[in-house]
Amino acid sequence: MLVEQFQPSPGEARCQFEGEHTIFLSLAPRPVELLQVHEGKTYTSLSGKGDIALLPADMPLFARWDSPDHYLRIRLSTQFMQNVAQETLSQNPDHLEFTPTANLRHPQIESIGMMLLGELQQSNIGNRLYVDALANALAVNLLRHYVAHQSAVPTYTGGVPQWQLRLVIDYIDASLAQDIKLADLAQLLDMSQFHFGRLFKQSIGVSPHQYLIQQRVEWAKQLLKQTDRLIVDIALDCGFNSHSHLTKQFCQLTGLTPKAYRTS
Repeated sequence: MLVEQFQPSPGEARCQFEGEHTIFLSLAPRPVELLQVHEGKTYTSLSGKGDIALLPADMPLFARWDSPDHYLRIRLSTQFMQNVAQETLSQNPDHLEFTPTANLRHPQIESIGMMLLGELQQSNIGNRLYVDALANALAVNLLRHYVAHQSAVPTYTGGVPQWQLRLVIDYIDASLAQDIKLADLAQLLDMSQFHFGRLFKQSIGVSPHQYLIQQRVEWAKQLLKQTDRLIVDIALDCGFNSHSHLTKQFCQLTGLTPKAYRTS
């Protein structure tokens, strides 16, 4: 997945993304008059903040806009989409046919896009597990709503069995300093990433990413009290990408900065 933010001046452009399905999420504070041409058809509309457009992989697009624009562009590889489809659908995912769309409202996709924008702006490279979860949720929403020949996405309830939950928790606790991927955890249980995330939260009340942050903060608390090491070194050893990243998460969970906690 590639997430990019653009603020172009009035103009026009042609694009075609080989092997990548592309979502455009409008961030413009004022509606932008937009002309689009794809598959030999011309569409004109006003694109407002929160509007979604989907360009299927390999489809050429011409666009012209008459005022400054602002949008988020999210590119998802066809291989990634096929992998998610294979994990969540009961059909062969080799020939997924997405329907091009323009200026639609989809609150879930908009919400995911805004969370990805937040990660892009903060450059939180240590939030791999969180971004993986967002990417999978985005892919499943696209599969549910914008595939030409849809299949039902199965749902699971009841959480993760206790012995499997213990396996995952032990893995996380032993890998707090590592860049844990959602795929690593789901693979432990031979489960799709999307359904693993949902069942894990049903079991313990928080997402895998939230649990990971909680455990990293708990580890940092021990090191702050039991050692005199620099806080930046503790942050890195606990899996945070910087002193400020640790401080932000630490404050959210404890109400104190790491320095204040150490001296309390």
